[in-house]
Formats: sequence, structure tokens, C-alpha cells
Amino acid sequence: MRYLGLDLGSRTLGISLSDITCTIASAYKTIRFNDSDYDSVLPELKNIINEYKITKIVLGLPKNMNNTIGERGNICLEFKKKLEEYLNIEVVMQDERLSTVEATNYMIKADISRKKRKKSVDSLAANIILQTYLDKEKGRVNNE
Repeated sequence: MRYLGLDLGSRTLGISLSDITCTIASAYKTIRFNDSDYDSVLPELKNIINEYKITKIVLGLPKNMNNTIGERGNICLEFKKKLEEYLNIEVVMQDERLSTVEATNYMIKADISRKKRKKSVDSLAANIILQTYLDKEKGRVNNE
């Protein structure tokens, strides 16, 4: 049993994978696609799901700081429906506020160059989204 974490952008999809115990998330890769062509990533996701025997997808939900859902959030909710229909797998939403900022700050502290940060920020954000979900599921984080 493994989970897949996703961070959906307008031209990138950051991907992370859990270990088989669903305890630790690891950044996997970033898929790049044409602006808003979300359907183009579905076949590659299907291959990853089959290869790693994924049982659940955790998709980041970008909420506004006041807890409302804006345009990006609605796009992610539509993508959730596409994933469930195309892949026939459970997709849960995880609040992802500031995950990309957190990922960027982590890489700056690690002295990673701007060029390398740009290539890795989406998969690291997906990693943060998935790890947050795993920790919450295992009861390692306060459920506020």
C-alpha cells in the first residue's frame, strides 16, 4: 500500500510517493505540461499508480488564507474529479496553503541554486502535502 502526493500548478504537476508503510513521503518527480492541459498528465499518472501499486492519491488544495476556495482551488477540485474517473482511485484533498513557500524556503536554507530550486520546488511541495497528510492520518499532528 502506497500513497501518491500531488501538487497541481498551471504548467507543472509535482509528485511524491509514500513508503509502503505510508509513514514517510519522498519527492518523486515533476511533470511539465502545456498551460492548463491537465488531461495530458493522466496517462503518466496511471503508469506510476500501476508501477508503485498506489492505493490513494493526496491532492493539494490551495485555499486562500481566509479558508475560502478561489480559482486555483476550484481547478484542483475539477482535477480531483478527472483523476477519480480516469484512474478509479480514491483522491483526498489536503490543505496546501504555503507548501510551495515552505519548499522554497527549505531549498534556500539548503543553499540550492535558483535554477535547481525551480526544477524541484513542485515535487518538494507535493512531498510536504503528502507528509502532512500521512502525519495527520497517523495521529502525529493535532487535528485542529
